[in-house]
Amino acid sequence: MSEEIIGRRFQLSSFQIIILGFAGVILLGALLLMLPISTQEGCITPFNEALFTATSAVCVTGLVIHDTGSYWSAFGQTVILALIQIGGLGVVTVAASFALLSRRRISLMQRTTMQDAISAPNVGGIVRLTKFILWGTFLIEMIGALAMLPVFCRDYGWHGIWMAVFHSVSAFCNAGFDISGTAENLYPSLTGYAQNPMINITIMLLIIIGGIGFLTWEDIWENKLQFRRYRMQSKVILIFTLILIIFPAIFFFFADFAALPIEARLQAALFQSVTTRTAGFNTVNLSVMSGSSQGIMILLMLIGGSPGSTAGGMKTTTFAVLLANIVATYRQQDSAHFFDRRIDYNAIKLASTILTMYIALFFWGGIFISAYENLPLSSCLYETASALGTVGLTLGITPQLHVPSQLILILLMYLGRVGSLTLMYAALSGKKAVNSKLPLEKITIG
Repeated sequence: MSEEIIGRRFQLSSFQIIILGFAGVILLGALLLMLPISTQEGCITPFNEALFTATSAVCVTGLVIHDTGSYWSAFGQTVILALIQIGGLGVVTVAASFALLSRRRISLMQRTTMQDAISAPNVGGIVRLTKFILWGTFLIEMIGALAMLPVFCRDYGWHGIWMAVFHSVSAFCNAGFDISGTAENLYPSLTGYAQNPMINITIMLLIIIGGIGFLTWEDIWENKLQFRRYRMQSKVILIFTLILIIFPAIFFFFADFAALPIEARLQAALFQSVTTRTAGFNTVNLSVMSGSSQGIMILLMLIGGSPGSTAGGMKTTTFAVLLANIVATYRQQDSAHFFDRRIDYNAIKLASTILTMYIALFFWGGIFISAYENLPLSSCLYETASALGTVGLTLGITPQLHVPSQLILILLMYLGRVGSLTLMYAALSGKKAVNSKLPLEKITIG
């Protein structure tokens, strides 16, 4: 009897499994990256630097202390790519794939954990959906690599095969890691391909496909172009994704890149608009963009991708629900809605909570780094937005940060990937909710 009580007491909830799974993979990745075989020079990487890189890879962020192409060896780059793939698909999804390959029966608890990990609406059909996600992921990444192969092989010879594979996986998983750097040209990202349509278009499509979410894929696969038959969530994701790409791109086109030819300027504006929402690649020098453009990029980084995707951030649906609630309040309507469907009050409450948590983490992280490092607050806020949104874009200050600032960014990347609400639910697992209502009293708002 006592063993049963102990077993129940130490049984982990699905949210606890998710956060511990991510933490375990990060720690393992850090230990592997510390090995001399992981670096070009065969040296031992300090634990804090290996931990930062592993966290950035698993949390598909792209912020780095060392240039990935010139510092890490082929083994180190392979470890980073594996961490990116695991982080993009999700630790639970990857673990489930091994169970499927070994033909083991997946228990109800495992199915529930898989449901929470990919934000599926119900447990039914979760195994089929996981298979669809795995096959779809590897097919899309393969197509992306094949599309970029001619360009990279032209520039790098046989090494271009590894370049194409690495950048395809990194783009689809919205990670933003690149291996284009050399000892003479550190942290270039994709600036060398700013005017190459094949690389630009392929990377942008991979980022968008990876960022719209696995459930949206399923809707598109099953219903093709019959938009009316899509779930409300899929409709909202697709429309807001389009809006969050087009309007910032128009602004960037007129505010920046005046020195470029029209075609290159259009590519640069569109690429920076797409990549800002959690991908982390860049084809231009971001530090020379206008302050207003950098402000818009911070907003886009915090919004991020969509639920159940390879992307991080608050999510497009959170942003959409908040806007719908503003519209409903302005029109004095009882409830917010999309496409003649009412939004549940709990969704609005969760969206408000997520917004508050993100703003608090974003500001306090930026203020701490600015005060500790004696750096401009605007640059530090850009960095914290990039970490929290798991984007990876930087104005160039990441490599010069000291250990306390690195730890702040590690925490923000981790929270941005696993989700602050997931962490909160994990901490509160097992505690009973109090449903009794207290006396009502009005308070003035605004």
